Amino acid sequence: MARVERQIRALYEMCALAMVQGRADLDGAAEVGFDINLPVFTVGKAGELASVHPQTLRQYDRLGLVVPQRTEGGARRYSLRDVERLVQAQELSQEEGVNISGVSRILELQEENRQLRRQIRRMKADQESSVFAADKDGDIVEVPRSEQARQWRHQIRVRSRELPVGRTGGPQSDSKSMILWANYLR
Repeated sequence: MARVERQIRALYEMCALAMVQGRADLDGAAEVGFDINLPVFTVGKAGELASVHPQTLRQYDRLGLVVPQRTEGGARRYSLRDVERLVQAQELSQEEGVNISGVSRILELQEENRQLRRQIRRMKADQESSVFAADKDGDIVEVPRSEQARQWRHQIRVRSRELPVGRTGGPQSDSKSMILWANYLR
């Protein structure tokens, strides 16, 4: 099992390097099967990948700019998404001279745009691949279709019945109206 974990970490590190070098992006990584939110990298490795000093990582965490996930012991673990944000934050602050609040806003807008582009691309590509729903805050979120959802839909019984026709002898006698009942058991 440890060997598999090591191989998976190595794959994630290669993906992160490709992203840092501009040969890959988060959308491409997600499309080929990487979990871009999986907390894989330690502080040292994330700093090495993004060319950011570990103390700067801690400062970004305190400021809420790039907030890594935590292990049960409290150690920081960074994902591919975090590494990309670190690289962008460094570039914006060091090379472009943008202050931290500006960097934070730019990163928020870039993430929002990325998610919107992903939703549009998926809607155009295959309209049967995802379901969109509202989350607890009322925002539209994409929910990938799953086997469990398919089974749930098959458990729903939909019955149709034709309306009685012609009893009054009036114009309704030619009606072909239908009533649909849905029985939601769960």
